[in-house]
Amino acid sequence: MSLIPLPSDAANSVPPKREMRAAWIATVQNSDMKAGMNKSQYTAWVRQTLDQLKASKFNAVIYQVKPASDALYPSKLAPWSSYITGKKQGTSPGYDPLLIMIQEAHSRGMELHAWINPYRVTMPEQALTSLSSQNAARKNPGWVVKYGKQYYLNPGLPEVQNYLISSIKELVANYDIDAVHMDDYFYPYKIKNESFPDQAAFKKYGKSFKNIADWRRNNVNQLVKNIYSTIKATKPHVQFGISPFGVWRNKSLDPTGSATQAGVNNYDDLYADTRTWIKQGTIDYITPQIYWSKKLSAAKYHVLLNWWSNEVKTYAKVHPVHLYTGLADYKVGQDSDPAWKNKMELPNQIVSNRADKMAKGQMHFSLKSIQKNSLGYATILKQQLYNYTAMTPEMAWKDAAQPGKPTAVQVKKEADGRKIEILDQNSKQPRKYVIYRFAGSKEGSYEDARNIAGIVYNTNGKTAFLDKGARSDRKYTYGITSLSASGVESKSAYVVKE
Repeated sequence: MSLIPLPSDAANSVPPKREMRAAWIATVQNSDMKAGMNKSQYTAWVRQTLDQLKASKFNAVIYQVKPASDALYPSKLAPWSSYITGKKQGTSPGYDPLLIMIQEAHSRGMELHAWINPYRVTMPEQALTSLSSQNAARKNPGWVVKYGKQYYLNPGLPEVQNYLISSIKELVANYDIDAVHMDDYFYPYKIKNESFPDQAAFKKYGKSFKNIADWRRNNVNQLVKNIYSTIKATKPHVQFGISPFGVWRNKSLDPTGSATQAGVNNYDDLYADTRTWIKQGTIDYITPQIYWSKKLSAAKYHVLLNWWSNEVKTYAKVHPVHLYTGLADYKVGQDSDPAWKNKMELPNQIVSNRADKMAKGQMHFSLKSIQKNSLGYATILKQQLYNYTAMTPEMAWKDAAQPGKPTAVQVKKEADGRKIEILDQNSKQPRKYVIYRFAGSKEGSYEDARNIAGIVYNTNGKTAFLDKGARSDRKYTYGITSLSASGVESKSAYVVKE
């Protein structure tokens, strides 16, 4: 399947009503966010960024809040990140960046996934002495190992596991996030002729394992399992998602692996046994970083999409796991693989995702590449693939109960559109509302995404939404449905004819 010209079936098909469309916002080394903004500058940047993403019909942001044993929010367990102030780690910016990002995302109907890096302590060439004295690595030097030019928390120590679990519990308890998100940094990517220095911990804690590799995988599996149960015990509706490297294992290492020749494997090199997480149901979504073109012989996009799709279909027995794919926006127009010189490479990957029955959307790496819009690829997304609003996929396995529709809705004509006020007296308050707009005096299809005027988070039973897409000279029928915290939609809508 390919676009431009769009194949008639893709052009004429109804756009998906539910699809994950997320942008990663990387704060490490100030990749997508500059340092040193005061509260008003930061708020203006957040608003401008989210307005831009919302106009392109993105529905979630993956915001990096713990880039390296630090925090972009006030924490009792980690110092302030230097990436917010540009000053020494531990320096307060005088405001709460995460809180502002959540409030602004939610006010636009967008999800906020809080992205954390569990083990990383420093970036390359950075000395431990540059860290805050309040950093867990400074307070507990026995937790730290150096590998290559970086420092890491040792994943094999129970104290490290406990610390990481506590820090996630603090994050989930204190903030109205929609998900906790981890990326591909588990055990670090291997360095030639250098072994990761955890032999002493293995000797102490790994006696029941045949080899150090199995023990390392178990350490990561235990962390994933414990994070999942901690999140659910704290706030059951909060999701837990992981975005691993794109290849579990090559077929040459395991007959059940993918038909790829990747130089790195999750299982053998990063000790990230993604299959086990899917099989045990210790994650809610998995977003493999399939950062390769459809033509790259070593790791073709569609070969990996099919492999992960089959993985989720086969192993998610405890509860379903949503499959999204991580897309390499950063490669568009600037990669040694000539396929990325084609502006249609990334849009066509989304078309492949939609044709696949298991894939439920995608996450884009990262914000600055979307904004750069190399070859005009992001314009193609906006005009042809993300041209209608989509809800994020539901996770009914958490709670399948349908919420009640809103109890009262008013629509008022205003200069810049229609103001919709939702007054909800339901005892169990929904998390969001979906506003459907139909031209004329009849309801249309609630399954057609083209009828969605917007999605809005419930603000304590009194929620307002301005429909700027409504024309002043037309009459409309509005249908408002409720969405539960697990994304389940109400059976019927509250209908208002004006």
